Amino acid sequence: MEPLAFDDLPERALLLIDSAPIIYVLEGHARLAARFHPLFAAHAAGRLRFAVTTITIAEVLTGPLRVADEALARRYRAVLESWQPINLDAGIAEGAARLRASLRLGLADAVQAASALAINASALVTHDRDFSRVRSLRILS
Repeated sequence: MEPLAFDDLPERALLLIDSAPIIYVLEGHARLAARFHPLFAAHAAGRLRFAVTTITIAEVLTGPLRVADEALARRYRAVLESWQPINLDAGIAEGAARLRASLRLGLADAVQAASALAINASALVTHDRDFSRVRSLRILS
């Protein structure tokens, strides 16, 4: 699987990162992490900014907490909270409802897309094909 193409993004572009790419990179997924590593390296170099929703925080922390690894959960939390956390507010909730109604997205995906739109993200980074119906947002997948 080839790395994502993102060279055309402006310097310091804000990206909303969905849960799966974060999990792939943090857990070193043998095949899928490589697709997202260059993006995370660009972030580490200061070229890109990352935002995550509270849904992503909950999804990413589930793995370490399921196996009762509090130290790993703390490390993951520190990484996630160093990025821009996006809280679910009434405006994002309504945007998510509109996306669910018009595009038949699941709730979590609709919240991710509505959050990206609310913060004027340059793109939503995901590994989920369901976002292909969202035409008002650039999807990096």
